[in-house]
Amino acid sequence: MAEPKPAAYGAPAAQALVASTTDRVRPNAKLIALLSLGHFVVDLNQGSLPAVLPFLKSAHQLSYASAATIVLAANVASSLVQPLFGYFADQTARRWMLPASVFLTGVGFALMGLAPGYAALLALVIVMGLGVAAYHPEAYKTATSVAGERKATALSWFSLGGNVGVALGPPVITALVAALGLAGSLGMLAPTLVAAALLILVVTIRSWASLGFTTFVPFYYIDELGADPRLVGPLLFVFLGAGAAGTVVAGPLADRWGPRVFMKWVLLAALPFGMLFLMTRGVLAFVMLGLFGAILTSSFSVSIVLGQAYLPRNSGTASGLIVGFAIGAGGLGVTALGWVADRYGLSPALWISALTPLAAFAATRFLPAPSVPEAR
Repeated sequence: MAEPKPAAYGAPAAQALVASTTDRVRPNAKLIALLSLGHFVVDLNQGSLPAVLPFLKSAHQLSYASAATIVLAANVASSLVQPLFGYFADQTARRWMLPASVFLTGVGFALMGLAPGYAALLALVIVMGLGVAAYHPEAYKTATSVAGERKATALSWFSLGGNVGVALGPPVITALVAALGLAGSLGMLAPTLVAAALLILVVTIRSWASLGFTTFVPFYYIDELGADPRLVGPLLFVFLGAGAAGTVVAGPLADRWGPRVFMKWVLLAALPFGMLFLMTRGVLAFVMLGLFGAILTSSFSVSIVLGQAYLPRNSGTASGLIVGFAIGAGGLGVTALGWVADRYGLSPALWISALTPLAAFAATRFLPAPSVPEAR
């Protein structure tokens, strides 16, 4: 008599095994693309150094030996130290090092144009080099781990980002310095900040919309619509109170659908209600304002969950970046909206706030899957 098959070989278990194997070998294209973007930015800065050296030599009255020493410092910091970062990468995953190293590289290079002297210049070159050294081992390790079976193909795309960055670095920095002087090196911060802080960018854009409404809706009602100033309190209560309720409702939905999926679509869902608020009056406007606040604010706690999923060993840092830095950076957007309101009126400023969730939705399309499982 044949022995019964173990349960592990049953149909459900076999299907689960096949699904697990499929998930394991499928490359994470979005994460590879994001890593390639980081590689592009890191090597864009590194590749710009030879092109900016003549400008630095002229500005600081350097000898050729001093200029060559700058190259030496960059190479020592970026290459000879790199095996040490590789050792750390082998010990345990340090995903937080990826955005941190991109940021370090960009800041080190961008501030070179403002360096007051040769010593400061060398220090900034070393900072840039350490960022380069820190990025490559962790990024290559991560790219390999999410490449599935086609590791060579994935790494070729990852490497393409760096190669393109090295090639574009010289013409980009030359154009910036020729147009703006050495301070044009600060222009290199733009791609750095985008690559290092994509999730933070999503939260920042969303906070622009929220802060824009809480700041300018009272002025809009009083100065443009001629409403009673006592209406300000109820207006803000509707917007913020509905946001508090939306946060509670969002939790179970995000647990069911997954935080990344929820973040993608909730921002798009908020869009029509902000627009309808500006197109209606009376009680209906209050309803639209409440719905806009509820849907927009509902992504707040979910964004923290997603940030912690990206940095599972540094959940405190992730929370601080989301709650502190990203939302605080939203204040910069409100300042810009104030300039728009002064120049063009309150209505255009509020329309910009109402439409910013669309920009945040576009940014979420580039978010990779977090390292923790999420619902499909």
